[in-house]
Amino acid sequence: MNTPLNNPSNDAPGGDTTAHPEVLTPREPTPVAASGSDMALPPARGNSDLRGQTPEDMDVPDDALLVVRGLKKYFPIRRGFFSRHVGDVKAVDGVSFFMRRGETLGLVGESGCGKTSAGRAILRMEEPTAGSVRFDGQDVLSLDRDNLRRLRRRAQYVFQDPYSSLNPRMTVGDTLREVLTVHRLASGAAVDARVGQLLEVVGLRAEHALRYPHEFSGGPRQRIGIARALAVEPELIICDEPVSALDVSVQAQVINLLRDLQDEFGLTYLFIAHDLSVVEHISDRVAVMYLGRIVEIADSRVLYSNPLMPYTQALLSAVPVAEPGRKHNRIVLQGDVPSPANPPSGCPFHPRCPHPLKDADCARIVPPLADKGGGHFAACIKVPLGSGGARGVPPTA
Repeated sequence: MNTPLNNPSNDAPGGDTTAHPEVLTPREPTPVAASGSDMALPPARGNSDLRGQTPEDMDVPDDALLVVRGLKKYFPIRRGFFSRHVGDVKAVDGVSFFMRRGETLGLVGESGCGKTSAGRAILRMEEPTAGSVRFDGQDVLSLDRDNLRRLRRRAQYVFQDPYSSLNPRMTVGDTLREVLTVHRLASGAAVDARVGQLLEVVGLRAEHALRYPHEFSGGPRQRIGIARALAVEPELIICDEPVSALDVSVQAQVINLLRDLQDEFGLTYLFIAHDLSVVEHISDRVAVMYLGRIVEIADSRVLYSNPLMPYTQALLSAVPVAEPGRKHNRIVLQGDVPSPANPPSGCPFHPRCPHPLKDADCARIVPPLADKGGGHFAACIKVPLGSGGARGVPPTA
C-alpha cells in the first residue's frame, strides 16, 4: 500500500482495505484521555496513512535462517453435547517476520498475547492453522514425521519452567544421554564424555550428571534445559521466557550464558519474554505482539529510543527506572485486553489506545504492519510514513 486512504464509505467494517488505494478525508479526531509519558506520542497528521511496505512485500535477505509468513494458530471453541464448533480463540493471527543467522529477535508483549503459541507453532509443537514457516529454505509445515525429527536437530526449544520440562525420574545425565541416543549423535563411552562436556559448557560440573532435577535450584535447572537444547548442536533456539521464573541476579547469569553461547556457536535466538529490560540487553531486533499480532518491529536501539505504537510506549513506560528522584510517568491503559475469541474490529488495540488522534477509522481499518522508514514497522494508521528510525533523525517523508 503506497498511498494514503480516502473516502472509506464502501469498505466493510473491519474488512480488508487493500482494494481501496484512495485517500481518507481527514476527520476530526475523537479526544482520548491520555496519561503523561516521558516519551512523545508518535507523530501523526490526523489523516489515516496506510503507506509503507509490509513484511510480505519485501524480499527476504540472503542470510535469513527463519522466514514466517501469515502464521495463524486458532484453538477451536466447542460446546454442547455434540461438541459443535462455535468459534475460535485466535492465539496467533497472521504473524510475519524473518530472522537472520546469528541474530537474536526478541518477541515481547503482555501475558496471553500469543508469544508462546507462535514459538510452539513455528516448530510444530502445536500444528499451525494457516501460514508458512521456512527454515533455511525448507518448508517446515510440509515435513513428515521423520524429516521433522531431523529438523529438530537444527532447531530446539528452551521452556519457561525448567522443572516441569525435565523428567523428575531421570538423572541429568540420563536426560542428556536420551537426546544423544535418539538423534544418534554418540554411542558408548563417547556419550558420557559428551554429557560432561555439555554440563561444563553451561557452567555446571560433570559430576552433576548423577543428580536429579529436584536437587537443583532454578538457575542450574535452566542451565540443564539449555544443555539439553545444545546437545544436538542446533542452529536456532527458541527461548520461551527462559528467565522469568528466576531471581534477578540469576537472570543476569543466564542471559550472559546465552550471549556467550551465541558468540561461541553462532546460534540464532527467538527470545520470548514480557520483561522489556531483559529483552533490550540480549536482542538485536524486537517485535511487539498484541492480541495475536505483531504491532511493531524494529532494531532494538531504534524501538527503545523511538517507539511508534502507543502500545509499545505504554509497555516501555512500565519499565522501572533505577534513578532515585527522577520523575517517571506511567501510561496507564484503560480497560482490559479484549478476548482473542472475540477481537475488536479494525485495529485490535483501538479500544484501549490513548492516541489523541484516534477516530472512527481506527475501529474500521485493520492497520497493516508497514515500514514507516528505516526498517521500522508499525501497525498504526496514525503514524505517517517517514516516522521510523532512531529518535533525532528527521523524517524522510
